[in-house]
Amino acid sequence: MLLYSSPSLNSFLFNSNSNSNFLSKNHKSLKSAPQTLRVVNNNDVDAFTEKSGYLFKLSSTEADSLNDYDLKKIAAIYKRKPFILLRRLFQIGSTFGRWLAARYIDSITEKSDLMFKIRAAELRQILLELGPAYIKIAQAVSSRPDLIPPSYLDELSLLQDRIAPFSTEVALNTIEQELGLPIDMIFSEISPEPTAAASLGQVYQARLRSNGQVVAVKVQRPGVQAAISLDILILHFMAGVVKKAGRFNSDLQAVVDEWASSLFREMDYIKEAKNGLKFRKLYGGIQDVMVPYMYLENTTRKVLVMEWIEGEKLSEVKDLYLVEVGVYCSFNQLLEYGFYHADPHPGNLLRTYNGKLAYIDFGMMGEFNQEFRDGFIEACLHLVNRDFDALAKDFVTLGFLPPTSDKEGVTKALTGVFQNAVAKGVSNISFGDLLGNLGTTMYKLKFQIPSYFSLVIRSVAVLEGIAIGFNPNYKVLGSTYPWIARKVLTDSSPQLRSSLQALLYEKGVFRIDRLESLLSESLRARTERALVKSQLEDNDSKVAVKQILSFTLTEKGAFVREILLQEIAKGLDAFGLATLDYLTSMANTSIPFATSYSSSMTEEDMMNLRTFRRLMLILSGFQKNGGSPVELKRTVPSKNQNMHSEEASLIFYQFPSAEEILPLLSVIPELPPELQQQLLLLPADLAGRLISRVTARTIRRLFL
Repeated sequence: MLLYSSPSLNSFLFNSNSNSNFLSKNHKSLKSAPQTLRVVNNNDVDAFTEKSGYLFKLSSTEADSLNDYDLKKIAAIYKRKPFILLRRLFQIGSTFGRWLAARYIDSITEKSDLMFKIRAAELRQILLELGPAYIKIAQAVSSRPDLIPPSYLDELSLLQDRIAPFSTEVALNTIEQELGLPIDMIFSEISPEPTAAASLGQVYQARLRSNGQVVAVKVQRPGVQAAISLDILILHFMAGVVKKAGRFNSDLQAVVDEWASSLFREMDYIKEAKNGLKFRKLYGGIQDVMVPYMYLENTTRKVLVMEWIEGEKLSEVKDLYLVEVGVYCSFNQLLEYGFYHADPHPGNLLRTYNGKLAYIDFGMMGEFNQEFRDGFIEACLHLVNRDFDALAKDFVTLGFLPPTSDKEGVTKALTGVFQNAVAKGVSNISFGDLLGNLGTTMYKLKFQIPSYFSLVIRSVAVLEGIAIGFNPNYKVLGSTYPWIARKVLTDSSPQLRSSLQALLYEKGVFRIDRLESLLSESLRARTERALVKSQLEDNDSKVAVKQILSFTLTEKGAFVREILLQEIAKGLDAFGLATLDYLTSMANTSIPFATSYSSSMTEEDMMNLRTFRRLMLILSGFQKNGGSPVELKRTVPSKNQNMHSEEASLIFYQFPSAEEILPLLSVIPELPPELQQQLLLLPADLAGRLISRVTARTIRRLFL
């Protein structure tokens, strides 16, 4: 059975129980529809449009002026239609007013819990009657089972795939008018009824006459452009009233404008087809991601022809692997290319029958510029590492706070909000919880919500919403962070390299723990099905070493390689000093009546030695039982030179032995030839750094 799914208003879904296989072998092709369009009478109006209460037509000039979102043009049109505007205001106010009054009566009669499910169904019906704009708003929150009560969630989800279709005759006439050809010259077969319908249009299954391919034909609902433009005008006005009332710090009108602009782009099917082709080019090559082909030559502003996709809603099949694939794809969208799917609700994400994640419906897309992409990555990095002072600066970069805000106060507030959230580790950070905990603080500190942010948040939060529907413990940030860690380690962006440098060197001191965290997290960034489903077992260390070497020896790992070589050179220098001290001390103890020996190692040398030991453990993939360097420092405080010598002896003891490291060197022959060649150049580079450091230290001690 062929399934096409997509329930955003501009998308549509039907499941395996629906009668969707219209293109059977016994099905007869439709004959040519009349080339002259018939006038549609009241009987042709579907229940959805009729209940919306604002069925009217714009003149061709007015309709053409609304091809793109322009609030001034919309206001000018409805200024000439005051009765339509007043009627719509009355309808919205009276409809919501009756529902709120019913809820109030339920509360004073103590029947709120008893009537809850009934009121949820009534709310869904109200949104349905109010039309596309309100359905789109409802869909924006219908994918979050952690935020929306179950009864409301169940009802709102019905808005995604159970909307009454409009007349098929009207749809076929629209296709002929838009494409300028009779139906049977375009398609050899087409379904007699729509396979699914939504608030912006409906879909038919067809077969192209030119190549025999099965396609989905999406036809826009009549009058939808006029309806949405009127509602946006009203919502923009209401947002202004709320803003003036002082209840929000954010520019709600700008948020409405951003949302409205994306909705107007969604109503232009030519733009959607181009978006789909661009999305396919950028992300269609990702493993287990499928993006349908768009037939641009058969697409107009009101008719879209695209490849038919067979599958089921991702939210209904409980495939956590494909959620992980979606997280990786979202990472690429937001942080690699900045071109992202801004409406990835459950109906727009399908699991195909061959186990791939299919994206459909590309009407609502977003652009995330480079500055914001880098700022978002830095914010995640600083959050995970509890650098709340830097996080406060990130909020300014991202546009949440004005540059004049009290940084110290913001840092203190963010520490209070996020400290507990990150205490359990990155894998346990809930994206939804972070936003929820930030709510009151945002109001108190006069946070602004940038207009672009609502679409970005939606693209991230939806996947977490789908996943927690069948795995309550799933955390999308925990799955995304490995890719963020890998990008920070490999990206050539000057801003991100500067951030990595600042992160790893705090007040001039190298933070080996942070590098270790980034490396270990980046190694979790895997999309292969077998690796996602199960952890590596016996060859964990060997695989880790191979991945670290493969990363650091490539061009992308050059920046981290430089840091590692620099720190290893420091460590070898300290190791040499510690060895000399150890031998001198041993010789000194064997000589009778010799004076006590004082170590020549400084506190900096000891720190370099601790770091060197930790680096050797990381690069060997070997984790030895016993105290960490931090614990050593705590249990053996370096208060004087003798204690330096004692601590050096303890560190020596905890170095991995040659016998333990040599088996792991077997990964070197498994590396590609070019990486083996790069590896052979490292000893000479390291020797040069070490000689330079030893020479400088010797000169410094002799003459200073």
